[in-house]
Amino acid sequence: MRKPLMASLALAVSLVLSGCSTLEPRSTEVAPAIPSQWPATATAGEQTATADVADIGWRDFFVDPRLQAVITQSLDNNRDLRVAVLNVERARAQYRIQRADRVPAIGVQGQMTRSGGDAPVTEQFSANLGVVEFELDLFGRVRNLSQAALQQYFAEAANRRSAQLSLVAEVANAWLTLGADSEQLRIAQATLATYEDSLRLTEARRQLGGASALELSQTRTLVETARTDVARFAGQVAQDRNALVLLAGGPIDASLLPQAEVTDVASVRPLPAGVPGDVLLRRPDVMAAEHVLLSANANIGAARAAFFPSISLTGNIGSASSELSGLFDSGTRVWSFIPKLTLPIFQGGKLRANLGMATADRDIALAQYEKAIQSGFREAADALALNESLDAQLSSQQALVAAAEQAQQLSQARYDAGLDSFLTLLDARRTAYAARQSLVSTQLAQQSNQVALYKVLGGGWHERG
Repeated sequence: MRKPLMASLALAVSLVLSGCSTLEPRSTEVAPAIPSQWPATATAGEQTATADVADIGWRDFFVDPRLQAVITQSLDNNRDLRVAVLNVERARAQYRIQRADRVPAIGVQGQMTRSGGDAPVTEQFSANLGVVEFELDLFGRVRNLSQAALQQYFAEAANRRSAQLSLVAEVANAWLTLGADSEQLRIAQATLATYEDSLRLTEARRQLGGASALELSQTRTLVETARTDVARFAGQVAQDRNALVLLAGGPIDASLLPQAEVTDVASVRPLPAGVPGDVLLRRPDVMAAEHVLLSANANIGAARAAFFPSISLTGNIGSASSELSGLFDSGTRVWSFIPKLTLPIFQGGKLRANLGMATADRDIALAQYEKAIQSGFREAADALALNESLDAQLSSQQALVAAAEQAQQLSQARYDAGLDSFLTLLDARRTAYAARQSLVSTQLAQQSNQVALYKVLGGGWHERG
């Protein structure tokens, strides 16, 4: 009696294992319309070895041990990254659920039926082992759904890597910003102390008739301007610390914070011309968009398969007896085999609408994939173009600070000798103070662009980092 059931199950398994056909369309050719080479401004002078950036761990790029410790704390405790990791686990579970539909589900069932009425009460006991509603995937519907879930899992894994890369860059920028604002605060405090000394001297000279009321008022203007800057930068430093604590997911040891400095991050190596496509396809966000596109393509195959008949099998083998004690005696074996054919005839346009929606989802995913590549090219080209420009700005700003400080010293000496007016000295002080502040801002911009360049070229997300 078991032979018909075993033969049917063997047929079902052989159909599954032999590989069913699918109706998934061929992958769409991607044409993101980006140049074959980086812009000329991005391939001259100080550039970046993009072919190697994705292989540089963040510990090799951010060389300051304090920054490394803060990044490590962030990777362990940041809540956004934790959500990204959990999304990967969820997508993995969803794929396993979908993949389970590709193999028969076998279960055991025991049952006791008791019935009666005018006739005597009867009892029937049964125990069965069987397969329930296993779909023969003749047109690849189940396989396509499983493939779509797998690609979604890959997309979430790439999103997690992208989230890690973004977090590393955000922490580095927040840490550098804190250092820059701390340096701005130090400059403002030192300037305020100098101006307060000058104010005391001017007040003393005013009492002796050696300084005018205008000079006294102008000196007070300098003092109050510096005092305003001290208060402003103190507030910014406090906000920078709060932002860094949020990224790190908890309090940060004070010894790990920058102390009035803009620490250099590692510089990346020169870039060989003309490799944007190879570089951008390694970015985690671009990889995620590609997997979403593949998932949408597989969903089209599943929607197409819904137009065709589906065959499902239900079969079991077991024993049945009117007495529990004799349930497994000879002569009590029973079996059943129930194939079911479902053929869609009229569903009010539901199947065609599902196919149209799946096709639209694929087209949307394709546009998003091309946009991800185009956005990546623009971000990388911008960072490369700024790289050389900011280096030149930094060099010029350093020269400007040296010249402004020398001019202030000469103006002070000429004023003390009675050769220059106080207004000339006032202007020299303001110029030197503004030049020092601009130097810190330029240093921050140059370091932040290095971080941005590292991020947009896809570096820093490898596990070994």
